[in-house]
Amino acid sequence: MNLNVFDFAAIVPSIPYILAGIGVTLQIVVSATILGLVLGILLAICKIGKFADLRWIAQFYTSVFRGTPLVLQLMIVYFAIPQIFGINIEALPAAILAFGLNSGAYISEIIRAGINAIDKGQMEASQALGIPYAKTMKDIILPQAMKNILPSLMNEFITLNKESAIVTVIGGLDIMRRAYIVGGDTFKYLEPLMFAGLIYYVMTLVLSFLGKRLEVRMSRSD
Repeated sequence: MNLNVFDFAAIVPSIPYILAGIGVTLQIVVSATILGLVLGILLAICKIGKFADLRWIAQFYTSVFRGTPLVLQLMIVYFAIPQIFGINIEALPAAILAFGLNSGAYISEIIRAGINAIDKGQMEASQALGIPYAKTMKDIILPQAMKNILPSLMNEFITLNKESAIVTVIGGLDIMRRAYIVGGDTFKYLEPLMFAGLIYYVMTLVLSFLGKRLEVRMSRSD
């Protein structure tokens, strides 16, 4: 392996430009995760609810978004909204919407499993005490479920952080897109792409560490 082919010095002036993509990536990931979490909770409640129509809609939604490529969903959102509604949508909100809708499908399954793992006696006891279903879910069932599924939610967050790189296909100026632009300017693609990979790797390590710290703190609160 000839290490002389690497010329990282050529991309040094562009490092701040690539690093600026971290803010864009985090904005997409955090916003999409919040959207996905809200949507996931609603879908999970529909899946375990008494209304067959809502269960079918939630299951169908999950099936579609889990059964098609994320990049396809991103491109449909980015190109469909201008075509259908006649309004332009920027790459950043398109990515947040597409990733949030996709993440909601996966998070709904995680939350559904967490809710089903809670002892059914707690729901029965709440009903016997006359506590409304919505209040029982909000104050008793969901808090316990969220604590149990925290590791799975963190894994989804980390996965979304890496998958956000596909926003480059619609021109979003995230880490990957900026690395690609630097490669075009310097005619050296390998070095900026390797640097982008290092950034994603470090971000994943940091998120994993924070997730474990959060798990420990929540376990101590039991």
